[in-house]
Amino acid sequence: MPATYKNCLLIDDNYIDNFVTRRILESSNFVEAIAVRQSATEAIDALRDGSVKPDVIFLDLRMPLMNGFEFLNEFDKIDFDGKEAIKIFMLSSSLDPTDVKRSTENKYVVQFIHKPLTHKILEELGT
Repeated sequence: MPATYKNCLLIDDNYIDNFVTRRILESSNFVEAIAVRQSATEAIDALRDGSVKPDVIFLDLRMPLMNGFEFLNEFDKIDFDGKEAIKIFMLSSSLDPTDVKRSTENKYVVQFIHKPLTHKILEELGT
């Protein structure tokens, strides 16, 4: 069975969260390739220079320097082919209803997912 997505960009400042999320994504055959950036600024740079061309992005909300919402603002300013087709999933441990509401109101965010990512969640996303 082919993977649901070809290229994934995982943006999270927490090494352990990245390790766990990456393992779940790999073992579920959700994506073929995973690029990890430990800051939103690194991710924006990679998108700008074209070194990362994701079909799907898993974006942490709470990060130093640039948070998930600030990433979305910068993402909106970048112009590149295929941008509108990218699915962004906000992946956060935040329980703040304002964060959930703000995420789901963003035109790029498909869904807010509470950490940790699980096989069950990915199965639901793939359908």
